[in-house]
Amino acid sequence: MIGRLNGLVAEKQPPLLLLEVSGVGYEVQMPMTSFYKMPDIGENVTIHTHFVVREDAQLLYGFASKVERELFRQIIKANGVGPKLGLAILSGLSAGQFVHIVSMGDANALVKLPGIGLKTAERLIIELKDRLKNFTLAQDASATDLMPLDGELASTFVETIDVEQDAIDALVALGYKANAATKIVAKVKLPEMDSEALIKAALRAML
Repeated sequence: MIGRLNGLVAEKQPPLLLLEVSGVGYEVQMPMTSFYKMPDIGENVTIHTHFVVREDAQLLYGFASKVERELFRQIIKANGVGPKLGLAILSGLSAGQFVHIVSMGDANALVKLPGIGLKTAERLIIELKDRLKNFTLAQDASATDLMPLDGELASTFVETIDVEQDAIDALVALGYKANAATKIVAKVKLPEMDSEALIKAALRAML
């Protein structure tokens, strides 16, 4: 089991992070709420990981904190919910938002996420409500403010190449339909946005 990695950020292509550790590059899939916390390319970072072995693949999922990783592990324990859906959930909602939604039994808030129908949303709430009753976010003070449901975007970003396509690709990788991703990205895009800001705005607009 690979539980933690410390190394240099070699590449960033949301939602994929390439982390170089002692000359070895690890491809790590991350929920966007964790991805936003990652430093620039060439900088050092420590991430907490969850390793999944399947017959056809070995997948590594990364998180900015133990709290986010533990919540991911609780989510994928739910019947019919796999890592891909868990990644989508924690990309559209911060840890704090998800715990709050489950505690309130708000299935309608969950069905706005890709891959979640009403039955899946209700099952998640039923299976996780008691399990998350004593779940604490105290270890991660920023867990609740990564993606507020409302509020202003930061106003200063650095323009990058193919920002719009990067955002569309990230949304598709998280489970959104290509047509829907293209439309929402075009709707929320501002000239000063970089790809991470655009993805954040698009995810917020999807909710």
